[in-house]
Amino acid sequence: MTPETPRDHWRDVYEGKDSQELTWYQDRPSISLELIERARREREFGEALRLIDVGAGASTLEDHLVGNETFELTALDITDAALERTRQRIGPNADQIQWVEADVTDDLTEIGPFDLWHDRAVFHFLTEAGDREAYLRNLRRLIPNGFAIISTFSLDGPETCSGLPVRRYSARKLATELGDDWRLVASRREDHPTPWGGTQNFVYGLFARR
Repeated sequence: MTPETPRDHWRDVYEGKDSQELTWYQDRPSISLELIERARREREFGEALRLIDVGAGASTLEDHLVGNETFELTALDITDAALERTRQRIGPNADQIQWVEADVTDDLTEIGPFDLWHDRAVFHFLTEAGDREAYLRNLRRLIPNGFAIISTFSLDGPETCSGLPVRRYSARKLATELGDDWRLVASRREDHPTPWGGTQNFVYGLFARR
């Protein structure tokens, strides 16, 4: 039997569950929105802040930003099954967003640059050092002079998610992983309630490119 690829795995996840059944789903991504606004206060951008949401999935982040002329939005996910769900939910405004089906470890040079990289719950799935190195190469290439918001399970968060192992982080561990190219500006913790009555503990870091 051919081994399941990451793209196959996530296509099956999104085709098998409604958005509200996904353990990481949020009606309002409050901490992400707070940190995006913090980044906007930290630095002057051009006419619009160019934001890429990696692992966008069924995230509602785009719902809260689309139509705001101060943002140029790109949503990236490994499977179009996830992106199509968000496109359908947003409706006519979806054509204001650039939609990219790609693995975050692919060479993404051609789609940048951006001012802000947003990742809630992708990086912790990269358990192989080579995949993390590819992710960080993209981060450096696509954000030459901007910010990154990265959220993962915290040190007391789950050890697995959607049938896959994860790596858990503190804000300090995330800063170490990103390296000297990045400065930790702010961090937050989140006790995220799942649809099944549990709690997932997340850590968020807002990082500025040095």
